[in-house]
Amino acid sequence: MKLIDVHCHLDGGYYGDIDYLLRRVKAANVEKLITAGVDLNTSEFCAELAEKYDCVYFTAGFHPTELKEYSDGALLQIEELAKQKKCVAIGEIGLDYHYGDTDKPMQTHAFLSQLQLACKLGLPVQIHSRDCAEDMTQLLKANANLLKSGALMHCYSHSAETAKELEKLGLYFSFGGTCTYSGSKKAAKCISLISPDRLLTETDSPYLAPKSIHGLFPNTPESIAEILERMAEVRGADAGNTADTVWGNAHRLFKKLN
Repeated sequence: MKLIDVHCHLDGGYYGDIDYLLRRVKAANVEKLITAGVDLNTSEFCAELAEKYDCVYFTAGFHPTELKEYSDGALLQIEELAKQKKCVAIGEIGLDYHYGDTDKPMQTHAFLSQLQLACKLGLPVQIHSRDCAEDMTQLLKANANLLKSGALMHCYSHSAETAKELEKLGLYFSFGGTCTYSGSKKAAKCISLISPDRLLTETDSPYLAPKSIHGLFPNTPESIAEILERMAEVRGADAGNTADTVWGNAHRLFKKLN
């Protein structure tokens, strides 16, 4: 059974020996993983990891809460990183209204600029979306022309109704460790209603540990099997078939994985 983690963070020094981590990940049947940049420095680090390890791919972009060093010049550097063979998407980008001092206009500007860059390069985007469902939905609908190469709502947390609206735009949805908890009824409803050819697995490591390692840090891409099994359970599907579907979905969205 081939597994894939489409969104994790391997920067930050949380894992110790990366060689050892990736051997464990491989032993857990996770054949490929995508490590996501959140600013220029992390995007560059992710590119270096992808160059070193066959199983690692990466994204480059500015996260909505990491815009202190965002500029036109920095975006040009992101563009150069994105042209590398193993950069599979622009990300993670989006909107995040969780904090009281949110600069919404700046987030919107950075998000739209990066959507335009992805469209220009023919790359999909990995979208971060927190506490902003209405604005995100309206913005994506208004700029659907920029999504022609695909988009992933990473660690999806909005309602099933919003998911169905976004699915009409051709979006994909990934779920992480939080979906493994019995109290995660909203995630379960989304997983059950979203078309199977739009579902993906992620860990968002080192964050969002699944039920089996609740409270432990760091989470790692080894958790993908537990997440995949929970998604299959929610859908009343076979885990092996679900893994095959997710693997195919990932390679259809992120064409540079092939």
